[in-house]
Amino acid sequence: MLKKITLLLSLLFSLSEAKILDAIAVTVDGEAITTAEIRAVQEQMQVSKKEAVDILIQDRLQQIAIKDIHIPESDVDAKIEMIAKQNNITVPKMQKVLKEQGTSWAQYRSSIQKAMKKEKFFAQKVAREMPQVTDEKLMVYYQEHQNEFIIPASISVIEYSAPTQKKIESFMQTGEGIEGKEAEMDTAALNPTMLQMMLQTPNGGFTQPLNAGDRYIIYRVLSKDGQAQMSFEEVKPLLAGKWMQEQREKALKDYFKKMRTGATIEFIRE
Repeated sequence: MLKKITLLLSLLFSLSEAKILDAIAVTVDGEAITTAEIRAVQEQMQVSKKEAVDILIQDRLQQIAIKDIHIPESDVDAKIEMIAKQNNITVPKMQKVLKEQGTSWAQYRSSIQKAMKKEKFFAQKVAREMPQVTDEKLMVYYQEHQNEFIIPASISVIEYSAPTQKKIESFMQTGEGIEGKEAEMDTAALNPTMLQMMLQTPNGGFTQPLNAGDRYIIYRVLSKDGQAQMSFEEVKPLLAGKWMQEQREKALKDYFKKMRTGATIEFIRE
């Protein structure tokens, strides 16, 4: 999660620099979009020039929409502490990681505050326009996206176990000191948490250590074989999240489409 945030920040900060150093191509209610920003979005998001301009126009409309939304500094601190906890690091460690990656703490705090403003804006202005989720709607979504829910039928692994987490972590670094045993897992028999962990681990990679009470276990994934279609009931919790995200994006797009019709947009350079 932290890695994704820093990648996003690098794009935003490069765009900020471009805004200063390059020529103005478009203005949105007086907010400038530069030719360098357009090129940066084209290159990093692999979209056409028109799509890049549309993305940046929506970004400026968002900035205008959230301009007067206030987020207390204490709320920003609490959000950062939550992010650090989710990444199993302390806030000072997070500061160090961001500094090593070229992101100042002030820039990071500003980006978090802006994200929180967007969430507050969404809750106040957009969320009420979204439809309510129902099993019928989820079933339609499932039928339209069945290819997204095909998984391997089985996963071949080597299981390693040790009495302490320290020993299992040492093995992960050195590959020595623990004998493994091969096993083949039927994905239909795995609980959702275990299944997701196995699917997210690349072939040849190790899972995170699992606390089994009297020992710690890791698995090295050897291969993922065959195909199996996940049932509607199996993917229903995931479906709800994906459906809501799709509806959120649609609601935002519709909101800013309406907002765009009332905005003063000037195209200065092609």
